[in-house]
Order: sequence, then structure tokens, then C-alpha cells
Amino acid sequence: MTDLLVAPDELTAAELWVDGERYRHLFRARRLQSGDRLRLVDGAGGARAARVERVERQRARLELGAPSRLERPPLRLELLVAPPRPPRAGWLVEKAAELGAAAIRFVATARAPRRYGAAGFDRLRRIAAAAIEQSERGLLPELSGVHAWDELPELLAGAHDRRYLDGRGGPWQRPARAATVAVAVGPEGGWTSDERRRLEELGCRAVGLGTAVLRVETAAVAAAALILGNAGR
Repeated sequence: MTDLLVAPDELTAAELWVDGERYRHLFRARRLQSGDRLRLVDGAGGARAARVERVERQRARLELGAPSRLERPPLRLELLVAPPRPPRAGWLVEKAAELGAAAIRFVATARAPRRYGAAGFDRLRRIAAAAIEQSERGLLPELSGVHAWDELPELLAGAHDRRYLDGRGGPWQRPARAATVAVAVGPEGGWTSDERRRLEELGCRAVGLGTAVLRVETAAVAAAALILGNAGR
């Protein structure tokens, strides 16, 4: 079923008119027609059935049905990632959102001190919104950063299972269901010895992805696929 991301107040209305980019998404890209059904989601777990009641040349009217709640995933994955270049960051956010990551937090490291700015994050949020509509997951990942390195204790505070990617790391283990799993992904130049020491002080254990040297966005998506795939996502 086609998903459409809407604002929370739109989810409570009796009807909804769509135009602009949302109209093009539904009636040009997805080719919906009058009478077709879809699902409206607010990105935070709320959902509601809808039906296309009327299609005009530049807008359409949706009739809203019964509200529902999306099923929560068996675990929560948070990625703490050294910021790659903006185009690569967009690819990372798109694929991690499709896989079902709950949060993507960019963290500055000694070898990746990059910043994105407000416009850059607006772009990443649009990419995440399009990704959850395409994948029909309905839950929008939290995006934040770029965080300073000394914010790590706060970023890891809610994680029951803490890991960091490292070429010398051990094998992967299946995380417990209902856990919050945090995975730290370093820059392509690798962690510094001080950063590695700090991660271990905070209870993160090193895990590996084989012998290949991966780009940061590839490593982050591979880690997400391993964890969420093993969790039955």
C-alpha cells in the first residue's frame, strides 16, 4: 500500500487536499486514481487509512478513514556516524531509513570534522521522508548532529547494546529483541587511538565487517542490514 507522510494535524482531519510535490508523488510517480486506497503516516507511529475521493488537474481530495498505530520494530537501532561528504550522507540516510534505522546521529571525529548546516539537514530530512514513503515503513528516523565528540556519553545513554566498527573487531552477535542498539561508525581514515579508547570506556565493543576497507556510508548501511536483518525486520 502506498504511504504518504503528513503532519500530525493532517492525520486528524476528516479530509485532506494534496497538491504540489505530494500530488506529483501520488498521481504521477505512483499513478494512483480515484477510488484507490493509501495509508497516511506521521513518521512517529501514527497512521490512518485514506481513499482517493477526487483527482483534479493539480490537486486531489483524500477521504480519511479509521486511525491505526504502526507496529513497533523488535529493536531500536541508532547509528552514530562520522559525517561523510553531503552526497554520500544523503545516500546513507536514504538506505538506513529504508532498512528501518530509528536514529542517525552524525558525530565529528578527529579525521572527519565536517559540518552540514541547516540547509544540509533540511535536505537529509527530505531524503529520509521520501525513503520511508518508498519503503512503506512509516517511521521517520531521527536525524541529528553534527555532534561534538564529547557528546558521546549522552548519545549512548539509552543504548543497552553498544558497538563500534573496527577492522580489528570481533564477530557479530545477534542483539536481544526489544533492545536499543547503538553502532558507532568511524571515518574512512579510521578511529584514532584516543577515540577507540574512549569508545571502549563507554562500554562499546569492537565488531568487524571483514577485511575490506569500506567507505563510511557503506559500512553504516552494512551494519544496519546485519542488525535489522537478524532481528527479523
